[in-house]
Amino acid sequence: EVQLVESGGGLVQPGGSLRLSCAGSGFTFSSSPMYWVRQAPGKGLELVSGINSGGDYTVYSDNAMGRFTISRDNARNTLYLQLNSLKTEDTAMYYCSKDRHGTGRGQGTQVTVSS
Repeated sequence: EVQLVESGGGLVQPGGSLRLSCAGSGFTFSSSPMYWVRQAPGKGLELVSGINSGGDYTVYSDNAMGRFTISRDNARNTLYLQLNSLKTEDTAMYYCSKDRHGTGRGQGTQVTVSS
């Protein structure tokens, strides 16, 4: 059974940083491209970032470019998302997923950016 468990969210002030983690199990993590998606209150799922299986190719949404960094540790079956220069509009539930549409995503981790 595929399991994805996100962690690392929290309440942070504008301009602050957080590091999200996603632990994967039940599949060959090192062979799978991985993605972060998010859902803000009252809005649909939005692709934030993606990374290939080897970790040497990444993609970002326009909103994430230059502020967020995706990475992975295949030895630990873990995906990361470093969030810097956070804005109030980054407030959302963040999920990791094996596809860019968020299919089979985990339970999510809440990021709240507020002063």
